[in-house]
Amino acid sequence: MTLTPQAPTLAHRPSVRPKGRNMTAVASGKGGVGKTWFSITLSHALARKNQHTLLFDGDLGLANVDIQLGLMPKQDLGGVIAGRLTLNQVATNFTEGGFDVIAGRSGSGSLANIPLSRLQLLTDDLVLLSGAYDRVILDLGAGVEKTVRMLAETAATVLVVCTDEPTSLTDAYAFIKVMHMERPGLDLRIVINMANSMREGERTFATLKKACEGFLKFSPPLAGVIRRDVKVRDSIRNQTPLLIRSPNSEAAQDVEAIAEQLIGSSPA
Repeated sequence: MTLTPQAPTLAHRPSVRPKGRNMTAVASGKGGVGKTWFSITLSHALARKNQHTLLFDGDLGLANVDIQLGLMPKQDLGGVIAGRLTLNQVATNFTEGGFDVIAGRSGSGSLANIPLSRLQLLTDDLVLLSGAYDRVILDLGAGVEKTVRMLAETAATVLVVCTDEPTSLTDAYAFIKVMHMERPGLDLRIVINMANSMREGERTFATLKKACEGFLKFSPPLAGVIRRDVKVRDSIRNQTPLLIRSPNSEAAQDVEAIAEQLIGSSPA
């Protein structure tokens, strides 16, 4: 598909790296917290609110956005990193959800070893391409590796997804600590996923917030709580977005509330 404005070739770019004001990164300290599912559902929720949205699979080691969506894109991020294609040339429209997807290379960890200089060029292009959209969602890899941090630093807002599991909370805190130290003014917000109830989710958030306030003197806000919902596993198993398969489920309502808050409180 053809997008405007045209993304530049890797040989032509500005000398100062801009930040994407309409870009939101979705991160987690560890895997298994539902980060990719949330990125997909958030992108879908934004599209349903008339936001022209792009979902970028930035998990350079274990890309799987296309698998969860049941997509078989003709081109993926590998062609961009190899220098054969530009980002807009690999953007695929997910018709059922009304948003665009830039897929990673599923089943291959080769992109995880991308040189940092190449990754910087890629993020520059992504910021420029973001001008063609209302919202760009970056699904990052888990952890605090340099490649993850570089992508996160491109975004204006970072949503850190965690659950009530002790290791998830510990690793989420580690991610927040590193990012806050590198970019003190970064808009970091917390998403509690798979909570047994709203109250329990808020208690989990309070635990993480207390640690941040005590050791970092920083108080990240709560972006939202997503309740545990059997419909989520069902939608993933069937490679169908939750907002299509079970749009009235509790988890769907919770993600739509986060999308609404994101639209209303994005940095100027």
